[in-house]
Amino acid sequence: MKLSRRISSILAILVSLAGANLFASQSAQAATSAISCSGTVTARYTSSLSGYGVIGEMIVYYNSSNGGTNSACVYRRGAAEGVASTTYVFIDKCSQTSGEGRTCSPIAQDSDSGSFAYYAGPAGVTGTANNCVSVHGGVGFKGGVFGFSGEGKTVGC
Repeated sequence: MKLSRRISSILAILVSLAGANLFASQSAQAATSAISCSGTVTARYTSSLSGYGVIGEMIVYYNSSNGGTNSACVYRRGAAEGVASTTYVFIDKCSQTSGEGRTCSPIAQDSDSGSFAYYAGPAGVTGTANNCVSVHGGVGFKGGVFGFSGEGKTVGC
């Protein structure tokens, strides 16, 4: 009888832990899924390589959810599309509230990086309705990593 009570107690604990883990996982997924590469395009940058044309595109998006949400994705384009290599995107929420094209003083950041064949991102920051953002990205191709002209300056102000 004592053995069956122990087994029942252990099973109850395991079920409780599994349930708690399931809810925690769902909350984390819900928070992550709130950021996407969609909305109004506020900035677009391309990266080109001589002889190959455009090999990457970085797009910054804005939507009004969560007090303003900016997100960014880097897409591998042309000859680089479908070729897994270094691809990354960073987005900063800046303390600045006006003045596009200036150096950002970051107060929050998100990023995505890895060896991707099609895109990196989304990377996103919330509460940006009254703040500028800044983005950085890169596409690995043919032994180099290529950035984007104009990146790193405040946009979406």
